[in-house]
Amino acid sequence: MTIATLLVSAAGGAVANGLSLPAGWLMGGALAVAGAAVGGMPVHLPDRVRDLSFLLVGMSMGASVAPDSLALVPSWPISLAGLVIELAVIIATTGWMLTRLFRLDAGTAYLSSFPGHLSFVMSMASAGVGNARQIVIIQVIRVMLLTICVPVGALFLPIAHFAPTGPATTLNGWELLALAAGCGVVGLVFLRLKVPAGFVLGAMAAATAAKLGGLYTASMPPVLTVLTFVLTGAVIGSRFAGISRRELVGAAVGGVIATAMTVAIVTAIAFLVSLVVDMPFGQIWLGLSPGALEGMGALGVALGYDTAFIAAHHVIRLLLLTFAIPLVVVIIRRRERLSLPQSGATVTQQEI
Repeated sequence: MTIATLLVSAAGGAVANGLSLPAGWLMGGALAVAGAAVGGMPVHLPDRVRDLSFLLVGMSMGASVAPDSLALVPSWPISLAGLVIELAVIIATTGWMLTRLFRLDAGTAYLSSFPGHLSFVMSMASAGVGNARQIVIIQVIRVMLLTICVPVGALFLPIAHFAPTGPATTLNGWELLALAAGCGVVGLVFLRLKVPAGFVLGAMAAATAAKLGGLYTASMPPVLTVLTFVLTGAVIGSRFAGISRRELVGAAVGGVIATAMTVAIVTAIAFLVSLVVDMPFGQIWLGLSPGALEGMGALGVALGYDTAFIAAHHVIRLLLLTFAIPLVVVIIRRRERLSLPQSGATVTQQEI
C-alpha cells in the first residue's frame, strides 16, 4: 500500500504540475491521496516514510534560507504581534461558530478551532475533552484546505511565485548523504527534547547552520525537491485514511466554514502586516498561516520564499498553543462544572 500511495501522490502531482498550478507537485499529490483515501483505497505510509519526508522538508527549508534572513529579524516583532492577535481571534470566533451554528459541545468546538498542534489537541481529546473523531476530521480538513489555499491564492492574490535564487550548482551524492546524516541526528535530538515538529525543525536547523557556516553553498537537486513534494503530499493526504465518506460529509461543512474563517482572518492580518513590513505578501501569509509546518515549509520552498521567516513564526505559533490549549481546556471544564444542575446542593441542604 505504501508504493501505491506514493504512486497516487506522484500521479496527482504530475497532473497539477502539468496544468502549471503553483506548487503543483505538493497540492496535486495531497488532493489525489486524500481523494483515494475517502474513496476507499487503503492508503498507508509507514512512520519511516513519514520521517523521511520530514527530513527532506527540513533539509530543503534549510538549503533555501535566504542569505539576508538575519537582516529581516528586526521586522519580525510586527508580524509576531499579528500572529498573537490572529490566534486569539481564530480560536474565539471559530469556537463560537461551531458551538452556536453546529451545536457542538464546547470541548469539541474549541479543540477543533485550535490552529495547529494536532498531537497535543488529540491528547486532550483522548483525556475526555470533546469528541475525538469530530475533532480530527475538522482539523484534517483545515490542514488540507490551507495547503490548497496558498497555490490557488497565488492565481488571484498578490502571492507571487519567485524563481529560486540559489546557485546553479546542486549538491552531489556525498554532500547530500553528509547533510542528511547531520540533519537526521539533530532531528532525533530535537525529538528527544520534545520540541514541537522536532524532526522537521531539527533537520532545518542543521541544514541552515551548515549553510550559514559555509559548509555548502549548492542547492538541492530538482529531482530530490520533487520527491520531497510528492512525499509531503502523500503525508498530508494520508491523514484522511480511516475517515468514511459519511463521517467526512457530517463534519465537512463545519470544517470548511471554520477553515474559511481562518483563511479570512489570516489574509486580513497578513495584509495589515504587509503595509508595515517590507516583505512579499505571500511570505507573510505562509508565516502566519496555521497549517502544518511541513506543508507550509514545503510551500515556502516551492514558491521561493524565505523559509527562516516561515519556520520561526510556526515555532512561535506552536509554543503559544502549548500554553493556550491547556488554559482553554481548564476554562471549558470550569464552565461545565458551573453549568451542572444544582440539585445535589439542594438535597444536601434539605438533609441538613
